[in-house]
Amino acid sequence: MKKEEVEIRLENGLEARPIALLVQVASQYESSIYIQSGDKRVNAKSIMGMMTLVLSAGDKVIVSAEGADEDKAIEGIAEYLGGK
Repeated sequence: MKKEEVEIRLENGLEARPIALLVQVASQYESSIYIQSGDKRVNAKSIMGMMTLVLSAGDKVIVSAEGADEDKAIEGIAEYLGGK
């Protein structure tokens, strides 16, 4: 399992549309991917789960992935959340 702290740099944070795009990015990978904010940890492939986090630009989260492509998964999620 790999973990990385990522700062959300999306201009409007994670609202409905950016969450839908994040779920699409996460779904490209075989690995299980989770986003953790504080004590709350949710599946990055779940739109409803991601909506419960209510994340804003500047917030920091822990992205974790486990599976065959975990390195690429973390890299892809970090790149998306970092606004690159």
